[in-house]
Order: sequence, then C-alpha cells, then structure tokens
Amino acid sequence: MKLSIIALAFLAVAFAAPQGDKKPIEIISSNSEMNADGSYSFAFESEDGTKVSESGNQKQVGPKPEDIGTVSKGSYSYTSPDGVVLTVNWVADENGFQATGDHLPTPPPMPEHVVKMLADLKAAGLL
Repeated sequence: MKLSIIALAFLAVAFAAPQGDKKPIEIISSNSEMNADGSYSFAFESEDGTKVSESGNQKQVGPKPEDIGTVSKGSYSYTSPDGVVLTVNWVADENGFQATGDHLPTPPPMPEHVVKMLADLKAAGLL
C-alpha cells in the first residue's frame, strides 16, 4: 500500500514537471488605465502576435438610478495553428455579451413566414 502511494506521488511530480523546452511567451507591450469614475482600459501584445484590448465604463442599465453596471468592449486576436490570424470583437452591455468575427458561426436567416408572423404580432401590439 505504501509503495503504491509513493509511486503515485512520483508520478504526480513527473506529470507536474515542465514538458519540453517551452519558454514563456513575452509581453512586448502593455498599458492600463483605471479612472475614478469607474472607466478603464487596458491592452497588451505578446511576442507571438496575440493582441488584447478592452475598455469599459459605468452606465445606468436599468430604469432606476441605482441600476448601474459596467459596459465593456474589446477585441482579441491570435494566430491559429494553421497560421491564420483570427480576430474577435466583442461588446458586453445591458444586452449581454455579443462577439463577432469572420471565423465565428452565424445563424441562418429567419424564414420569411417567421419574419411576417413577428411583424404581425408586433403590429397587433402582442410583442
């Protein structure tokens, strides 16, 4: 029993050890700003071409003055394993998180009968 516990401990140490000669990816530029009004921004770029930026501010997101939330927007890009640079732009606000990018899937268009039905419901005051 003790031998198996010792063997498992050695295996855990072996798996936790760094694999290969991978060196950390360096950050080549970085900046950030935090303001007293709650607004902020930050950006960084790493030596492998990864870029990240984000900014945000406080906004009333509901009907009451105390319904304050942070709304943010940003982007990130990186190089895929096949060498293509992929970029995602995003917004996070009172409507939720919305990401866009040429490589992201998009839903098919709504069928015409559904578009008409929704227009009819809206015209009838039911939407």
